[in-house]
Formats: sequence, structure tokens, C-alpha cells
Amino acid sequence: MNSPLLQQSPYLLTVAPMLDWTDRHFRYLLRQITRRTRLYTEMVVDQSILLGHRPKLLNFNPEEHPVALQLGGSVPEKLAEAARIGEEWGYDEINLNLGCPSERVQGGGFGACLMLSPDLVADCMAAMRQAVKIPVTAKHRLGVDDLEDYGYVARFIEKLAGVGIEVFVIHARKAYLKGLSPAENRTVPPLRYEWVYRLKQDFPHLTVVLNGGVRTLDEVEAHLKRVDGVMLGRAVYEDPFVLERADSRLFGLAHAPTRLEVAQAMLRYAETQLEQGTPLWAIARHMLNLFKGQPGGRLWRRWLSERACRRGAGVQVLQEALEQVQSEIGAGKEKALV
Repeated sequence: MNSPLLQQSPYLLTVAPMLDWTDRHFRYLLRQITRRTRLYTEMVVDQSILLGHRPKLLNFNPEEHPVALQLGGSVPEKLAEAARIGEEWGYDEINLNLGCPSERVQGGGFGACLMLSPDLVADCMAAMRQAVKIPVTAKHRLGVDDLEDYGYVARFIEKLAGVGIEVFVIHARKAYLKGLSPAENRTVPPLRYEWVYRLKQDFPHLTVVLNGGVRTLDEVEAHLKRVDGVMLGRAVYEDPFVLERADSRLFGLAHAPTRLEVAQAMLRYAETQLEQGTPLWAIARHMLNLFKGQPGGRLWRRWLSERACRRGAGVQVLQEALEQVQSEIGAGKEKALV
């Protein structure tokens, strides 16, 4: 199958970096559903990479490619070194977080508050770009607090483009640095898709990826008429099978596994991970919504929630849950035939 979108941007469809969620186990789960959607790590602070346990922070499975490392930081030299390490680790892209409004991130002097310091951001991104050969990209908001002006965000992008940044993932909302929680900052500020469309029109030579509020592949395809790519976030965590037809609809690949097939693949993955000392819950927590809205879905979620978090839980918990779901699916088919 040849899709008209097949030869377009490698950023055609991406899954957002989500703190506490898009770890290597969740990314492996998503990779069983879609081969080509671009995946992102959780934000990793540059200082943690420089001083911390790098394998724990950076290891990933080869199957996860294409996968990008998102960094947090505001010191050009530290970001450059962290980016260099990320490239050596095998990541396909380094992304700088310029959109997180949490107080903890602000306290570190990075995230969305950096949009107030475009010169510093340009210095950071120039240093990162000089340190690596892989793409260095930006993920940012349309503005912060009272800086809600199209001209401001356009000048912000122009400044970063001036140091060689070519890919911009734009959350189509501004951020409030005070008064709203991170969750509220994902819903309260109004979406301004028309601004993102206009940015693509004004900077046709740049890759513009739209993020914010997108929940279905139908919406993705509608936005792709106006921008180069779309980033999905919470919708994917709430139901990973939002991506079920992504490969066939967007990338021209005949790849559409069933939920049962994905569950079986994750069972095999869990066996390997448990042998390496990974607790079952670290994997199973990402699988709770695998059968969302399907026969046996509630039973699956309850079974894992009650059993997979227990100390010493093994893969038999997943096996038993899968058997329960298969039994319920079979019962449903028999009913349909009566």
C-alpha cells in the first residue's frame, strides 16, 4: 500500500514526552502497535545525565527507533554535553523542553519559563546543535502568561531558526507560570490551532509539528493538511490503541496487530525484563488500558491493578489476566452466534 503521506516528514506522527509515563516500557508497548510513529522519552534533566546513573536514565530497546531524547536544562555547556551523550547512546534526535510549566521545573530555570529568555534558548540550542550530528529540535508553547502574542512566538521561532533549528513541536496553548497546575495548563488555556497553521505558512522552510488536544487519527489527518506533523499525548496513554491504524493510514505499512497479539508480545517482554530485575508493575502499569472499551477490559484492568503490584509478582499474573480476557472474548462471540 502506498500512502500519499509516506514520503513526508519523519515527524508525521509522534507521541509526546510525558513525565512518569513515556519510559522505555511504555515505548516498547507502543512499538508493538505502531512501527513508524516517532516516540519521545520523558524529560531528562541534563545534570542527571552528567552526574547520574546513565544506563537507568538512557537505556532503551533497539525496537524503539525512531526515538528521541528530551532534555531539560538552561546551561548551554551542560545541555551540549548531555546531547552528545544522548547521541552516543543511540538516540535519533535531541529535543529541548521549553513547554513544561511545573513549579519544580521552573525552580530549575528551564521548561516554559525559558520562553521569556529567547537569547538564552538560542545559545542553548546552538551549543547542542554544534555538539551532535543528529537533529536538535524544540518543543514549546505559544507563549507564557501575558506574552500571548503571535508576533512574539514568531520572533521566538525566527531566533531559534537563526541558529539552525529546523523542527518545532508547538503545543498550541500558552502556559501560565503561576496559578495553574501542570494538568490545568494542558486544558485551561485555549487552543489556538490557527496560530500553528499560520506559523507553518510564515515559515514554510521549517518543520512544524502541532501538539495539544488531538485525540484521534481522523483529527491527525485533518491537521496534516496544514502542518508537517502532529503529536499525540494523553489520548495515547488513556488508550494505546488510538494508534491501531497509524501505520496503515499514515505510513503505508500493513501492520495492525490485535490487542491479544500485543499482550502476548508484552508477556514475552516482561519475562526478559523480570530476569533483569525489573518489577512487574513497572511494565504492567502501562498495560492497564490495553483492552479499554473491549470485552474483558475491566476484568483485565482490575486483575493487573490488584496483582501485578505485589512484591515478587511474576509473568503468570499477565498470563492469567490474558486467559481471563480470552475467555470473556470467547463467551461474547458465542453469545453473538446464538
